[in-house]
Amino acid sequence: MKSPVVKRSIVVAGHKTSVSLEEAFWNGMKEISGLRNMTLSELVGEIDGARQQGNLSSAIRLFVLDYFKSRAMAAMQPDKIPAQ
Repeated sequence: MKSPVVKRSIVVAGHKTSVSLEEAFWNGMKEISGLRNMTLSELVGEIDGARQQGNLSSAIRLFVLDYFKSRAMAAMQPDKIPAQ
């Protein structure tokens, strides 16, 4: 499954920036922001504010990976509700 890198412009904390991510990560971000009733810009702003180091694209990839990994782990433990 090939997922080419897509570069998009986004406004984060009032500043326009561009982010390059594979389509699968953009789709994951859209899903997460929808579940949280946030805009994509709000979610990226949250990720940007929490990152310790590295570039924004890497921080987003790690966030999306961690989000879905946490949900998968929670699904394997039915007594726990996954965090949103």
